[in-house]
Amino acid sequence: MTDAVKGPASYFPSIEKKYGRPIAEWKELIRSSPLTRHMELVGWLKSEHGLGHGHANALVAHTLAEGSGS
Repeated sequence: MTDAVKGPASYFPSIEKKYGRPIAEWKELIRSSPLTRHMELVGWLKSEHGLGHGHANALVAHTLAEGSGS
């Protein structure tokens, strides 16, 4: 039996397919943004990059959970 990917990462294959960018690139965009709050980042991805709410929310949640890396 295979373990299904759960949580925000379950959106990653469809995000890559729909928007044509690897997840690592989206995460780098989020990390390099001057915005820091979850919903600000979600709104930015939606308005500036055309992502749907669910996809933007999944990317931001997963990226922020990893920490800033600095």
